[in-house]
Amino acid sequence: QVQLVESGGGLVQPGGSLRLSCAASGIIFSRNIMGWYRQVPGKRRELVATITSDSTTMYDGSVKGRFTISRDNAKNTVYLQMNSLKPDDTAVYYCNARRGGFNAWGQGTQVTVSS
Repeated sequence: QVQLVESGGGLVQPGGSLRLSCAASGIIFSRNIMGWYRQVPGKRRELVATITSDSTTMYDGSVKGRFTISRDNAKNTVYLQMNSLKPDDTAVYYCNARRGGFNAWGQGTQVTVSS
């Protein structure tokens, strides 16, 4: 059974930092492209960052230079370090795993950036 479990969300002030984690099970983690997406009510889910099996990374332009995605294959975990957070970063953040036709999502973790 595939499971992606996110953690690390919460309330943070503008300019602050958070680190999200996503622990995977039931997949060969090291072979999957892992990603973080986010969604606000009424809008479609959007890509934040991805990391391939060889750790090549890609970022949406709105987070480039502020967010860092990384993975630890020994722990089956992908991370999203978020710095210089802005109110516009407020969303539910979802972890994603994909490989070929396989695609799985976590349940999401809320990130709220507010003073």
